[in-house]
Amino acid sequence: MDGQPSSDIIDEIRDIPIYRKSIEQGFFPILEKPEIADGFPDNWMTPRLAKALEAGEAEFVLSTGTNHARMQIIRPPYFLLKTYYRLWSEHPDIADTWEEGCRRVSITTLLATEHVARVNAKKQGTGPEGVPALDDRRLDERTVYLNLRLDPDLWLREDVERMIAEIRTEQQAHPLGRYHLDCSGYHLAHLIRKAREWGLWDTFPQPASVITAYEYTPANVRAYLEDHMDCPVVDLFGSTELGYLYYSDHTGRYYPHLERMSLELVPVAPGSHIHSLIVTSLRSPHMPLIRYRSGDCVRTIDGSTDPTKVTRFCGREKELLPTPHGLVSQGDLDDAVATAAPEVFLYQLRDEGNGSFQLLYTTFDGVPLEPSESAGLEKFIGELTGFHCGTEHRTHIPIGISGKYAWLKRDS
Repeated sequence: MDGQPSSDIIDEIRDIPIYRKSIEQGFFPILEKPEIADGFPDNWMTPRLAKALEAGEAEFVLSTGTNHARMQIIRPPYFLLKTYYRLWSEHPDIADTWEEGCRRVSITTLLATEHVARVNAKKQGTGPEGVPALDDRRLDERTVYLNLRLDPDLWLREDVERMIAEIRTEQQAHPLGRYHLDCSGYHLAHLIRKAREWGLWDTFPQPASVITAYEYTPANVRAYLEDHMDCPVVDLFGSTELGYLYYSDHTGRYYPHLERMSLELVPVAPGSHIHSLIVTSLRSPHMPLIRYRSGDCVRTIDGSTDPTKVTRFCGREKELLPTPHGLVSQGDLDDAVATAAPEVFLYQLRDEGNGSFQLLYTTFDGVPLEPSESAGLEKFIGELTGFHCGTEHRTHIPIGISGKYAWLKRDS
């Protein structure tokens, strides 16, 4: 785009205060999150938006804030859900489960479950009281949320038994006994591990399709899901404010889904093959985003800035680790871990100071890596970063307050 949107885009955003200066000067700089928040919501307010808010056609929501400050945004009700449903209904591998009317069972963060329960309580004119029942966790007639704990590694046997029973309830609502499983890859992997450990795996109803859609899914976790799910496992990439931008097929190849959107890729540093994702989106009529830095990083198949050649999403820009070998992303570390130690489940790279790091890890079977495997993993990470790195097996790595895992802990 080179800083200048088309005349059609300018016509759509002309009345929005945050863009007036850019329109006058004929150049749109990259839009950063602090600018969106500065003066919010007045910097977005137009007579049309005010009417939409009054009529319930627009609403204020918060971004998930996985590893960054949560940001208030304005969007139509069910904005993200509608994008999800469209992709599900059009996906070449799993559209059949949409067409069949399969129910969607979601196993993801506690925040997501609590949000649905609050929305339902507000509709009913009541306040949240105790543990929400299954019907209180229904987003719509097709989607229900299961998780009731912050940290899935702390699920008890009774939690797993309840979730399996609730899955069966949704499965049996379909004439062919089929359902669609929506998840954070980490959460589903925890559920599979615990069901197997406690002899409950035979009671787990196999889904007809699986989508991971909430956060970065490491290669080892994806392989684990594919080993245990007898159906296509596909991934969606997007965000609260943008909707979904890319989807994968069952082989892991990504395809763009850029309706009313365009992308630019900007190297995060001169010469780097890691790129910042810069998005222009008119999907939300109430908060069109022009040259917005999403905070996500990508790599392309040839290192170029061609958005059609994106092959992987490699984490957040704010989490890039400066090293003697250049900037390292979550995806780069993930490649090293997956290559050296496929048994590793969760991991967290901790900065010990003075150029020394420690990789804390858990394994799918709970057994520490063999010394030779640990040495190989340390070697891979050392070659990637240029830093000395040790490894340490843990039985538990706590989840963050957002219900998502942080791959990097920096020295304070």
